[in-house]
Amino acid sequence: MVRVKRGNVARKRRKKILSLASGYRGAHSVLFRVANQQVMKALRYSYVGRKQKKRIFRRIWISRLNAASRLNGISYSQLIHKFKKANVNLNRKMLSQIAVLDTSTFKSLINL
Repeated sequence: MVRVKRGNVARKRRKKILSLASGYRGAHSVLFRVANQQVMKALRYSYVGRKQKKRIFRRIWISRLNAASRLNGISYSQLIHKFKKANVNLNRKMLSQIAVLDTSTFKSLINL
């Protein structure tokens, strides 16, 4: 069989993985095989986390809107329904920011 000279390809690959694993505890940042497993797992978690972040923030905005709207005597679902009927095109993020930071403006929006 012919000998294959790979040069520094393998070392580059291992160094890339180990640099991604820097900061992990114990053997997870030192040994290549363990570090490779942990990096793959971390990359999977980060991919899933980016999707979950959007869901979590939407839940936070909705709960803030619900709390603020109940202080003004209306439920969240009625609030969203009235905003849709009144053609108020503000998303939940902006509405929750208004509800938290500027309650007088939020009251005037509800009275629309």
